[in-house]
Amino acid sequence: MQATTAIPHPGVHEAEHEELGFWSKYVFSTDHKIIGIQYGVTALFFLLFGFFLMLMMRWQIAHPGQAIPLVGSLLEKALGDQAKEGKMSLDLYNSFGAMHGTIMVFMAIVPLAFAAFGNFVVPLQIGAPDMAFPRVNMASYQAYVIGALIMFVSFFIPGGAAQAGWTSYSPLATAVPTNGQTFWILGMVCLITSSLLGAVNFIATIIQLRAPGMTWMRLPFFVWAQFVTAFLLLLAFPPLEAAAVLQLMDKVAHTSFFLPTGLAVGGNLANVSGGGSPLLWQHLFWFLGHPEVYVLILPGMGIVAEVIANNTRKPIWGYKSLVYSVLTIGFLSFIVWAHHMYLTGMGTRVATFFQTTTMIISIPSVIILTCMFLSLWGGSIRFTVPMLFVMAFLPMFGIGGLTGLPLGFNYSDLHLHDTYYVIAHFHYIVAPGTIFALFAGIYYWFPKITGRMMNDFWGKVHFWGSLIFMNLIFQPMFAQGMAGMLRRMADGGLNYSQAQVPGAIGGLSAQIIGLHKYILWAAVALALVQIPFIINLLWSINNGTKVSSDNPWGATTLEWQAPTPPPHGNFAKTPEVHRGPYEYSVPGHPTDFTPQNEPD
Repeated sequence: MQATTAIPHPGVHEAEHEELGFWSKYVFSTDHKIIGIQYGVTALFFLLFGFFLMLMMRWQIAHPGQAIPLVGSLLEKALGDQAKEGKMSLDLYNSFGAMHGTIMVFMAIVPLAFAAFGNFVVPLQIGAPDMAFPRVNMASYQAYVIGALIMFVSFFIPGGAAQAGWTSYSPLATAVPTNGQTFWILGMVCLITSSLLGAVNFIATIIQLRAPGMTWMRLPFFVWAQFVTAFLLLLAFPPLEAAAVLQLMDKVAHTSFFLPTGLAVGGNLANVSGGGSPLLWQHLFWFLGHPEVYVLILPGMGIVAEVIANNTRKPIWGYKSLVYSVLTIGFLSFIVWAHHMYLTGMGTRVATFFQTTTMIISIPSVIILTCMFLSLWGGSIRFTVPMLFVMAFLPMFGIGGLTGLPLGFNYSDLHLHDTYYVIAHFHYIVAPGTIFALFAGIYYWFPKITGRMMNDFWGKVHFWGSLIFMNLIFQPMFAQGMAGMLRRMADGGLNYSQAQVPGAIGGLSAQIIGLHKYILWAAVALALVQIPFIINLLWSINNGTKVSSDNPWGATTLEWQAPTPPPHGNFAKTPEVHRGPYEYSVPGHPTDFTPQNEPD
């Protein structure tokens, strides 16, 4: 790695403000860096919590009706009859399924990818002293915490948490006779409000607070990804927030926005006025739901671009193609939502339109992936821990994308819809896809946040274990889905298997059912290899090797030209940008990187 020297920072102390107390600095902070760390810590907690919900679900699927080892008794004490004798009830399975999806998407990955990394890195990369609206930024995090606490508390109310899936489809969401769904809606309103506040702030910051010389085509690709993500949140979330309020009225005020005439619940005609449309909820949800997929993946793509350029020591290939592709994705993501709804009986013309847009949106995604693969060609690749996660991201995201194509055609989706194939496809996008990119970002920017490096050996243990066991978890699900195994079944399809009904036509074979046990132990192993990461992260904060300079990776973008850790205001003086973001290995330059703020 190219050696760098520590950069003197005259004037930094003059730029700092008076010392703040603990509450003002760490709890009610308006500093974008502290807020980014707050988002990161909270999101990592919920990522771990959502993962544990999945582990308990996998036990129930592999061993239906058996007591959960180690935590079964604790579960009974916490949740009562829903986990009687340490066994997961069917209602509890439904709750865990609904909350696993909700937590992972809205409380873990989106806050970590968009809010945590975005808050800490974006102002630094554009040379800004802070976000455009610091107090709005603080309010955004507070709304997120309130929403997350409402979701968390719902596990412990009578009847438990929401049971209608992470999509909360009506009329099921209204018919479930508990208050868990009400808590889910209230929590979602707070989480959506948080995202809207953050989106407005990011857009204003990137447009208004760029440093002198930071033209649009000098922005790091990570900033472009966050910019488009902010627009997706700003435009797609309001319809779902409105729909959530209407569904809340159906639940508590006995309206019928989404409840049809003639609705029967438990064999009896429901006492509702009727006239509503359950399909209206699906349209409003998936109008957010598909842009949300790109909210999950675009920040990860931005991280991947930063790490690839830095660790290949060459400019990212096709920078303008990346920018135009991400803008195209942002537009097209709003006209593909109904490919989630082929089974609702839409006409062939409508289905053909959404099939076409779904195929078209794959083109810019392929362009982005191609640019990243080509960036590796001829590079002097450094196989650092961030780079290992990025190298794995590329084929894993490719698998996720390619397996999504059959779901984009209505004639194949009719057979694959709501099967384990869909679970495998989506998780290849967000688990060894987005989450690997997020791990890369943590290892990459940790030195700038703390001034210390994470342990390289344990980082590689974490990487190889995660790569192997994630594939062992999700790869078998493709086979299970194509065999007809449906999702959201607490016994993993056992009641419909040939083991229960020998010789049943279409019944699941013992081999397909038996894969559940292998998946369970792969999930347990995946949990174990996260332990080195957690210990490494916490230990390195105070005990990791201190960086020898502000720019330990030899990077070109502005965040690495700021002091480490960056002080209040970020820079001793406003940086001036003279070149693009990825000028590595420039002929004739004394080092193999040329910082953006280095004069010509």
